[in-house]
Amino acid sequence: MNRYNNVLACVTQQKSCERLIHKAATLKAENGTLYVIHVSKQKWNFLDNTRDGEAMEYLFSVCKSYGADLTVLNSDRVAETIAQFAQHYQVELIVIGETPEGQSNEFARKLQNLLEGSRIEIQVVAAEQVKSC
Repeated sequence: MNRYNNVLACVTQQKSCERLIHKAATLKAENGTLYVIHVSKQKWNFLDNTRDGEAMEYLFSVCKSYGADLTVLNSDRVAETIAQFAQHYQVELIVIGETPEGQSNEFARKLQNLLEGSRIEIQVVAAEQVKSC
């Protein structure tokens, strides 16, 4: 199994995204760095939404258990923001979740197009591939 020095897990405001953090952590080299990012739309405010706030707080604690920080950015250009973050931090692998019902992942294709010409790999993780810890 390949190991990567800089791995980025992309999460939403759902506790089930723990599986993405776990998967990214298993792919990180021993002395590598794990980054976790959540990009929210400009008008979305999880501080006013108790359930989303609890999920983000939970994911924050999961990140800490893996020695990672959770970066939360506001942008209406989610894929572009993730691509810029990955390039800035010299990420080698981005881990994202599969869309509901395993549909083709348009987001993954958009992200791949934005990263064309870079050496950044994208791994899409299906819900059943990784159990929650």
